[in-house]
Amino acid sequence: MPSEKVLQKNKQKVQDIAQTMKESVSGVFIDYLGLTVEEDTKLRNEFRKNGVTYSVVKNTLTALAVKEVGLDELEPILKGPTSLATHKTDLVAPAKIIANFAKKHKVVEIKTGFIEGQVVSADEILRIALLPSKEELIAKALGGLNAPISGLVNVLNGNIRGLVCALNAIAGKQ
Repeated sequence: MPSEKVLQKNKQKVQDIAQTMKESVSGVFIDYLGLTVEEDTKLRNEFRKNGVTYSVVKNTLTALAVKEVGLDELEPILKGPTSLATHKTDLVAPAKIIANFAKKHKVVEIKTGFIEGQVVSADEILRIALLPSKEELIAKALGGLNAPISGLVNVLNGNIRGLVCALNAIAGKQ
């Protein structure tokens, strides 16, 4: 029987994992078995650069946390080495980083994930990874809104340019 101190520590870990999952809009569970220390460091650095929280999790504690969060469907995947990558605001970042990393390092396996409180499969994670980031989507939307305005400015400038040329031609004749 574990001591009271160990039980309290484990309860706190469960609370921490549950809190991380509640605060995150997306998360991806991966099997990292076979990664070298160097590869793991590269992956962690990539996560850090993009604001993704990444940690290796204990399956028994994570199973308790997913029940607390209401994502019981995640419990069956909690076997073998498991790590969790989450982001508080970006739906795509964890999936995109892991999918790109998995292309180069075949030992990394996406188990499953969650998006805004809904469990998604590994295939859906890979499809989500193909989506542009939030910033890219905003830039494209603004570019689409800006294009008609730019066209209008060019048309108006063209008319003014034509008028100036015509006035210069008249002035040149006189």
